[in-house]
Amino acid sequence: MPSREQMWEKIPEEVDLVVIGGGITGAGIVRDAARRGLRVVLFEQNDIAYGTSSRSSKLIHGGLRYLESYEFSLVFESVSERRVVMDLAPHLVNPQAFLFPIYQDSGKSLRMISAGMWLYDGLALFRSPKRHRALNPGEVAEEEPLLRQEGLQGAPLYYDCSTDDARLTLETIIDATENGAVVVSWARVDALVKDDQGRVSGVIVKNGRDGSLREVKAHTVINATGPWTDEVLAMSGPRTGKMLRPTKGIHIVVERNKLPIENAVVLFHPVDKRVLFALPWGERTYVGTTDTDYDGVPGEEAATLEDVDYTIAAANHYFPTHPIGRDDVISTWAGLRPLIAPEPEVGEMAESKVSREHQIMIGQDGLITIAGGKLTTYRKMAKECVDVAVNLLKLSDKLPEDIHSGQTFKFPLPGAVGWPEDDDHAKVAAELAKACDCDLSEEVSRHLVDTYGMRALELAKLCAADPSLREPIVPGRVEIMAQVDFGVREELAASVSDIMIRRTQIFFRDFDQGLGSVEKVATRMAHLIGWSDEEKQKSVDAYKADVALSRRWKEELTG
Repeated sequence: MPSREQMWEKIPEEVDLVVIGGGITGAGIVRDAARRGLRVVLFEQNDIAYGTSSRSSKLIHGGLRYLESYEFSLVFESVSERRVVMDLAPHLVNPQAFLFPIYQDSGKSLRMISAGMWLYDGLALFRSPKRHRALNPGEVAEEEPLLRQEGLQGAPLYYDCSTDDARLTLETIIDATENGAVVVSWARVDALVKDDQGRVSGVIVKNGRDGSLREVKAHTVINATGPWTDEVLAMSGPRTGKMLRPTKGIHIVVERNKLPIENAVVLFHPVDKRVLFALPWGERTYVGTTDTDYDGVPGEEAATLEDVDYTIAAANHYFPTHPIGRDDVISTWAGLRPLIAPEPEVGEMAESKVSREHQIMIGQDGLITIAGGKLTTYRKMAKECVDVAVNLLKLSDKLPEDIHSGQTFKFPLPGAVGWPEDDDHAKVAAELAKACDCDLSEEVSRHLVDTYGMRALELAKLCAADPSLREPIVPGRVEIMAQVDFGVREELAASVSDIMIRRTQIFFRDFDQGLGSVEKVATRMAHLIGWSDEEKQKSVDAYKADVALSRRWKEELTG
């Protein structure tokens, strides 16, 4: 895998397709295009999965709540793709039990919800991770002892999946590069190039490290920039309105012993009845998400004190014997849903009612734009988008002769190649420690396997060759320095934030969000990349700014 710097040097002068945006949708598109045999390059202005794709609820799910609004096609598509993504990345996409408590004051009957569960399983063609079960109040108390019992009628227990959204995006990118794609992070598309007929014929891209510019000719260009969609559309030409209505969602993270739940629990907020989740996350628990309109700059969204209090109130309503407070919040994250703005004639609509469907649009200049959609359906969205690009290439007589079907549903992502059919993570971790004989603890081995799948073997080899790489990044935690080296050499990491937020999850999970280890990580990266002292300090400061943004809500406490 070339490093980020080597990728910049590999940029071709002319390609079949340029993809703008390195989130999950752009990643899916570049993988699909590369597997079809197209010459394709992807540019991302920040890190891979920098935006929404590392700030989601980290779930691969069918969208149970969309049944209530009769969006059966969306649910069917989602549960079908949930099965596909489970097969593509079993090491990253793991079955997660969800408890759906129904109370006398819920405004929903247990019978209605149970019927919905059968419909949910049916739309999945009964290929859910496990079949749902209906629990009575006593069984609910055994399953989730902390859950409020007063007025409880019962609870279906059903199954969706949890994931590491940033790593799912990254492995999709890695698979694309292994099939011939060029992917360049920290490379911003500053302008679209047009031919004499006014059609998009390429891009001008800026190197985020040294500011140098490069023109890349392209027969087709796809805008897959999520919350930045309208910004790229503005490069295409004047527009009368915006394509997106972005909404902000935030999550809070607390220590597991503050909210020790066994299952993901569906929460209806006691004030406005919006759906949130409380989710177990190893040694942590997280709660979210909100859904509020956002009109600020993408990338600068952050949790407010109101957001945090709103989320805490939902948790405390359902778990009254284990109330959490502001002081228990270890970290927060905020992300934007790039939702398609409803047509003006539709009128006012609550944020949570805006459709999660995606749209693909072709501009008069030939720019293809995809927006909306969900993490779960990214692969299918990508296929549809590349189908559109292929048709445009046909019309312009620019489609390569050796193009073939990508069949992205068939091929596992890199970390899943060789993964056991029984999905036994512990067995792989034990084999890892034995195969490399490098004195990795059981806890570290399991962490590496859960994070990298079968690629963990490559990290273990690094540790065997250089014992210093077994050192924890943060004392007392499982993440090790080998992950810094691997992130730079094999995973396009080019900043401290890339490592601390998206290659590991130290930013979210560590009590101090990794601030005590920033210098150590930056020093190692400076050695690997060749940073100047100024570049090193700039990367350290940028990470500290990311941490400050996640803590901005605390500033409201002091006025």
